[in-house]
Amino acid sequence: MAALRGLLARPLASYYLLLSSAGLLLLIGLTMVFSATSVKDFAEEGDATASLVKQTIFAVIGILAFWACQRLPVRSFRSLSRPVLGAAVALLLLLNLLVALNALFGVESIGPLRAKLLWLYLGPVSVQPVEVAKFALVLWGAHVLARKGAALGWWKELATPLFPVVGLLFVLVGYNDLGSMLCLLALVVGMLWAAGVRLQVFAALSAVGLAGVGLLVAAASLGAGSGSRDADNYRLGRLTVFLDPPDPKTCFSEQIPGCYQLVQARYAVEQGGWFGVGLGKSSFKFGWLPEAHNDFIFAVIAEELGVVGCTVVIVLFAVLAYTGLRIARRVEDPFRRLAAAGVTAWLVGQAVINIGGVTGLLPLTGVPLPFISDGGSALVVTLAAIGMLASFARAEPDAARALHARPPARWVRLVWAPLPPLPGRRRRPATPPADRGSVPRSRRAAVRRPGRGPQLRPGRARSGAASERRR
Repeated sequence: MAALRGLLARPLASYYLLLSSAGLLLLIGLTMVFSATSVKDFAEEGDATASLVKQTIFAVIGILAFWACQRLPVRSFRSLSRPVLGAAVALLLLLNLLVALNALFGVESIGPLRAKLLWLYLGPVSVQPVEVAKFALVLWGAHVLARKGAALGWWKELATPLFPVVGLLFVLVGYNDLGSMLCLLALVVGMLWAAGVRLQVFAALSAVGLAGVGLLVAAASLGAGSGSRDADNYRLGRLTVFLDPPDPKTCFSEQIPGCYQLVQARYAVEQGGWFGVGLGKSSFKFGWLPEAHNDFIFAVIAEELGVVGCTVVIVLFAVLAYTGLRIARRVEDPFRRLAAAGVTAWLVGQAVINIGGVTGLLPLTGVPLPFISDGGSALVVTLAAIGMLASFARAEPDAARALHARPPARWVRLVWAPLPPLPGRRRRPATPPADRGSVPRSRRAAVRRPGRGPQLRPGRARSGAASERRR
């Protein structure tokens, strides 16, 4: 423990923990994508490495995005927050418009543009707008909350413009993808928690969130998501199966919605045991487990690598969570603190939702496992968010001083990352928020700058007892 505390006390410990955990998760993801798709790719295309090559290409693009985000200063992230949010909202509106046109009028495409549930296609290029929306909400939400500062103690300042934009994203995302909406909710909760918002706000958000989830579950019977008017409500079926799991024989004979995948995933976990059947030797990936390469890849890990492999993956996500919160606690800039907390809540919350759904601890929602599931847009955006976290880790006060004390070679800084700015010597104290009500003008004017005494009214002398002057 003493050696571990010594390693964690080093200036760049957060940076190296982030790189090691994210890098190992990426390597495990590429390996498991190849294991889950090789047989199917060979049977359909004659090339066992087709999916691996695609995922590797996206991994290389993601590493370039990581490198670019690691080099950006904090002012660049703040200036990009509004354009990225606008692009995400435009992509979500376009996706929902194409999905609605296809469902109502049978229009499959508009020129080169077409949509399929969660994916937007521009010719051969596909993108998931929800992944862009996650990163955009981190940047814009952290920028707004950091700009509000101490005014977050008042409901009026907190409600505008954060809540309307978050509500719009929840509707645009949740109509097609309830699981991604829950990831956005975890992201918002993480940022508000890091901002020090009162517990009453979290209680109100919980009530609104539960009501919204109920409406989205009911909307599945009207065609929301992958449902249709003539089919059963698949979201309600998943929730019912979670609350009252049926017998596997009943599940297979009656084809209960949301039951088949859960039973097959449990069988895969049971077959893996402690040490698994061996890498690449899964039998459930031969068509028995739907979406084995994407949403249910954790079941393939459990079958091939057993409890030991699952523990390694969970420990790496735990290290990532610890590192993200450590960065959020150590940085001085409010934007960095809020953005780090938001990214950590997003990635770890999505991993918890995926693993909980596969193992039956949570209802199925159909979200991918970060770093590991097959998917190009999600991997690129995730690695870009990790690059932003790496930039924040290098900007920790101790890390910045250590890098400036012994700066690396010039070519290393040009190729890898520039030196972060040195931390300021004086920090501006935050004004404590009030209990309730709007922000009075008198209180706004009463906020004093550091280093200046109290402003006295004209004609008022410094009189009175010493205790009164202290008050």
